[in-house]
Amino acid sequence: MGQFAYKALTKDGRRMEGTVDAADRRAAMAAVEKLGYVPISVAESQTKKKGTAAKKPSSFSFKLKVGNGEARMKPSEVLLFTSELSDLIEAGMTLGAALNCLANQGEADSAQSRIAGDLRDRILRGEQLSDAVTAHPKSFPPLYSNMIRAGEASGAMIEVLRRLVEHYERNETMKAKIISALTYPAVVMVFGVIAVIFAMVKVIPQFRKMFESMGSALPLPTRILMNTSDFLIKYGVLVAIGAVVLGVMLKRYLDSPEGRKKFDGLKLRAPLIKGIIACGAYSSLAYTMKTLLSNGVNVLQALKISEETCGNAVIAGALKRARERVTDGTSISGPLAESQIFPKMMTDMLAVGEQSGDMPGALGHIGRRYENQMDRNIRIFTNALEPLLIVFIGGAVGFVAVGILMAVLKATASLSAGG
Repeated sequence: MGQFAYKALTKDGRRMEGTVDAADRRAAMAAVEKLGYVPISVAESQTKKKGTAAKKPSSFSFKLKVGNGEARMKPSEVLLFTSELSDLIEAGMTLGAALNCLANQGEADSAQSRIAGDLRDRILRGEQLSDAVTAHPKSFPPLYSNMIRAGEASGAMIEVLRRLVEHYERNETMKAKIISALTYPAVVMVFGVIAVIFAMVKVIPQFRKMFESMGSALPLPTRILMNTSDFLIKYGVLVAIGAVVLGVMLKRYLDSPEGRKKFDGLKLRAPLIKGIIACGAYSSLAYTMKTLLSNGVNVLQALKISEETCGNAVIAGALKRARERVTDGTSISGPLAESQIFPKMMTDMLAVGEQSGDMPGALGHIGRRYENQMDRNIRIFTNALEPLLIVFIGGAVGFVAVGILMAVLKATASLSAGG
């Protein structure tokens, strides 16, 4: 048996400290819970016992913290957190006990532990979960708190948590598909450019010495290679610095409201990627609206939340204008169609849902339609891009090879003629 020091909260939110005797930490936590408290931390006591000396720490360790110290969970972590919270509540745990269990999982300094611990403390102080999660806006978007609020009002908290899990799973799946489709061409392009630069900087100069020693005139492709190689060797560092500066300036511009709006609009119109990016955005928007409306959130609030969470400035602007029109009694489909941002098929299906009174059902059909279309576009994109990349990279490498071979053949012919 050992002695464990604990910190805990009472049901009325008061903080308590004390010690309990137990065989291990798990048993100590159970003992604290039997006292009617919610344990915050339980650790083996370091106080001296009679006749024994307290053990000196064998080593000194520290953790370096970076950033502003504010805990933040990634969407994938929020998905796991919500799924576990739903399972614990469905198993019969109270909300406070479930949050306490999540707070004590994993490392004590992890984002989930810190956020779950804060939510637990707020719940024990009498706050609603929907109000508590708003204290962590970087982890829980407005959609999350409004869904939780709807679950609290209807008494269907478990069902709402399950729908949130489905929402996050769907978004993570779509994001993974888009990233997967764009990663392959990006990697191939990067390695292709590196290979060409290496050839220009390291390979071509070696041949240059040989060609100059022969004294014959070089073919045009070879002269182009030589001049390009000279330029990269002399000014390559300046070109790289210029590229970095331009990249930083471009990023700052894209982070501005005007730049972000133009870039988001380009993503919806760009020939190669609009079928993936645009369909993903439409599907995500439809599923978000469906999730909100299915849980009792009114249309205006659903539009506002969708505007804040859609991740595209152009779509957000169209939703804002639609929300302003809806306050005048206008339907949603009309303003969205007038914006000319959304496909006609999408707004027509939305209009049918308004007429039938089944908006969630129509939004579900829209979400599935554009999700399936996104999957098809990803397959078409990857199948078409592979040969295009082969032609592009092969053409660049082939030009280098042809330029060198033409010079070698001409030099060989000149030597044969001279002989």
